[in-house]
Amino acid sequence: MDVPTVTDLLLARAEDHEQGLRFEDETYTWAEHAHLSRSYAATLKADLNWDIPPHVGILADNVPAFSFLLGACAFSGAVLVGLNSTRRGAALKRDIELADCQFVLAEPTYQPLLAGLGIEVCDLDGLDKGKPVDPVPAKFDDLLMLIFTSGTSGDPKAVRCTHGKVAYPGRMLAERFGLSTKDTVYVSMPMFHSNAIMAGWGVGLAAGANIALRRRFSASGFLPDVRKFQVTYANYVGKPLSYVVATPAEPDDADNPLKIVYGNEGATGDLNAFAERFGCKVIDAFGSTEGGIGFSRTDDAPPGSLGRPTEDVAILHPDTGRQCPPAEFDGEGRVTNGEEAIGELVNTTGAGFFAGYYRDPDADADRLRGGQYHTGDLAYADKDGYYYFVGRLGDWLRVDGENLGTAPIERILLRHPKISEVAVYAIPDPKVGDQVMAAIVTTLDEPAEFGSFLAEQPDLGPKQVPSYVRIMRELPQTATFKVIKRHLAAEGLDCDDVIWTRNEYAGS
Repeated sequence: MDVPTVTDLLLARAEDHEQGLRFEDETYTWAEHAHLSRSYAATLKADLNWDIPPHVGILADNVPAFSFLLGACAFSGAVLVGLNSTRRGAALKRDIELADCQFVLAEPTYQPLLAGLGIEVCDLDGLDKGKPVDPVPAKFDDLLMLIFTSGTSGDPKAVRCTHGKVAYPGRMLAERFGLSTKDTVYVSMPMFHSNAIMAGWGVGLAAGANIALRRRFSASGFLPDVRKFQVTYANYVGKPLSYVVATPAEPDDADNPLKIVYGNEGATGDLNAFAERFGCKVIDAFGSTEGGIGFSRTDDAPPGSLGRPTEDVAILHPDTGRQCPPAEFDGEGRVTNGEEAIGELVNTTGAGFFAGYYRDPDADADRLRGGQYHTGDLAYADKDGYYYFVGRLGDWLRVDGENLGTAPIERILLRHPKISEVAVYAIPDPKVGDQVMAAIVTTLDEPAEFGSFLAEQPDLGPKQVPSYVRIMRELPQTATFKVIKRHLAAEGLDCDDVIWTRNEYAGS
């Protein structure tokens, strides 16, 4: 497999005097980008202690310096550590120390978060630029960046992101979508997360396209930015896509240059609504920060499915390790053999692009078992080989002796036009096992209307009906828009929000 490095991709653009990067009213050519990256590389080579891990943290929004420093790390052999701007205090200090950051480059607005943590802080805006240096040789498996997982189920893990892990999907997606120097790639997801780097920044770099950075994602600012920067490609994650869909529609929304929108975790209804409204193609993929498995939903995939995986992906039963049989369905579309058909998504041939976690051998061992990469994600397959996401292994609910996944319940609840966000999770049953609880963001006023809706869903099994529904203005989320279910589960019924009981809305 021919895997380039980020250094290769940057050097290929070093004499390109066409537009390469835009941010607000700033514009840089690719040649200027490469030059500034070499200048920042000189600063890193001078300021870092190269006898220990040459890791430098960055605490910033999507600003040009973030892009230049990615290039600087590629050129110098340093490692950029993307720090989550929503982390605070001891949690932020823990991330910095786990990643062995020698110092942190921070925008002025974020520097107060580092006060009193005993961490050396440098002003990102005032970073000196040295005399440009020649790039050091780089290999595809050299470490380029540490990106933290979202931390929805515990402390975030630092994922090792190599040159190849950034450059290969960048080039693959650029070629797949036919992107070139005439295109503009819009990056509004936070650059401390993998979606922005591998499905956005790396794609723009590989194509030699113009990269338009948005400081922070804005649903209302999405279409104006697409028109201002003449965006043809954008990356997304599910929740932000739904936020854009929820903005007021205008008759001329499809009057824009957007061609391709690519990402993951999009709800089927949002994918279709976005494509129709903005006149573009939306391609949803399955993947993770770790990169052990990835595949895309195709046009012929049934609604709600992940698509067909590559040949190295299988669904293995978590107890037996054997491949699960296809799901069987009753006349209402409910899975009737879930105990046998639902299993873990596994790369049966190895690690894929998973290069391990930084300083976490136990987590590495949990992912890589028996020469296979275990995602921790649950799924089932239909008879035609299409996969359906069920939830995380930690999301299993044990209700009346039956294992249930949360994702199918969430998909059903999101069918209601007045429900915009859903999280389904387990709370303890007073006798044994779990009860189903759902937190929803909704404009529904009466539990009876909700109950009538549930009664009309033929594929909602009786054990899947929530025992409790918590009405919230917003769900607790990470900076990368993933719901933190452990917070909801820990609070259970002990909260100030309105809670509907099953007796109230089911009429029982």
